[in-house]
Amino acid sequence: MTVNMTKGQAISLQKNDGGSLTAVRMGLGWQAAPRRGLFGSRTREIDLDASAVLFADKQPVDVVFFRHLVSDDGSVRHTGDNLVGGVGQGGDDEAILVDLSRVPVHIDQIVFTVNSFTGQTFQEVQNAFCRLVDETNGQELARYTLAGGGAYTAQIMAKVHRNGTGWTMTALGNPANGRTFQDLMPAILPVL
Repeated sequence: MTVNMTKGQAISLQKNDGGSLTAVRMGLGWQAAPRRGLFGSRTREIDLDASAVLFADKQPVDVVFFRHLVSDDGSVRHTGDNLVGGVGQGGDDEAILVDLSRVPVHIDQIVFTVNSFTGQTFQEVQNAFCRLVDETNGQELARYTLAGGGAYTAQIMAKVHRNGTGWTMTALGNPANGRTFQDLMPAILPVL
């Protein structure tokens, strides 16, 4: 059963049987919002990029994004860059796979971001979401839907962080500005 998350809500990544999830997928989906023009409405392609920044004691130690598809330790993998969005209305346009059992013990948080590489704002985006899926069985565990667009070019979407021996996901949904994950670092650090 999917949990529809609200901003700031956290969920445990423990399975119902008490075991821990071993592999999850953070999926991102979006569509270009139709724009009204003189000759009716039309849409423009939107290039959003998903990134995962790995932290150890509040220090960034690795990142996975469209130019670095696999973390140095191999535990986090980006499935590839989607330049237009809206591929599968409700499906993932970009995804980042995390093998939680292989994440090195010193990594305590993974922050997921999305940014508009081309500089378009979220006013031009609709139906944007991130979702967490149990990669072992394909079951959607949680979904966070972005409500309303704004004059910003990025979102700090969610984070997965260690909680004792397990992991917890927290929906963040913090607007930010930047074309790359590097631009977003000042907005990421306060949510750690």
